[in-house]
Amino acid sequence: MDKNKFIIFCIVFLAGFLCANFAFYVFLYGFELPFSNNLGFFNEPNKSAPHDIIKDNEIEVLDDRVIIHLSKPSVSKYAPTGSMIPVFDNGANGIRIKPNSIEDIEVGDIISFRKENILIVHRVIEKGKDEKGDYFITKGDNTNITDGKIRFEDVEYITVGVIW
Repeated sequence: MDKNKFIIFCIVFLAGFLCANFAFYVFLYGFELPFSNNLGFFNEPNKSAPHDIIKDNEIEVLDDRVIIHLSKPSVSKYAPTGSMIPVFDNGANGIRIKPNSIEDIEVGDIISFRKENILIVHRVIEKGKDEKGDYFITKGDNTNITDGKIRFEDVEYITVGVIW
């Protein structure tokens, strides 16, 4: 094999190797931001924002504070997983409430639920019913992998606000 053919072979091999690894990464993890939001063809159709849980009359804006009237709220911190970037990540403070019924949760809401004894905070992308009852399908905003069917009894909180 002459020198030029060997160089071309190496370039083609390297390009194929890099493309295969990139394709595997995208298949496994999806495009991480900023790719998914800046390029329209990567955006998911029918993405929904959380529904309006806090009504205007429940918010007071004063000169030195903001008061939000909620029943039994709590503050949450987040693990640095990157799954919910750009909405939140490590360092953000969440405001959350306990849902009373399945009707309190809509597509687009961000919920905290237990799966294999780990508390996960992801967005509801689908709400449905099967032979076992009502369920939610959730996933992180920054991943293409869903969490499977989540039952209401596994849901601990609904995120109603994030403070950075």
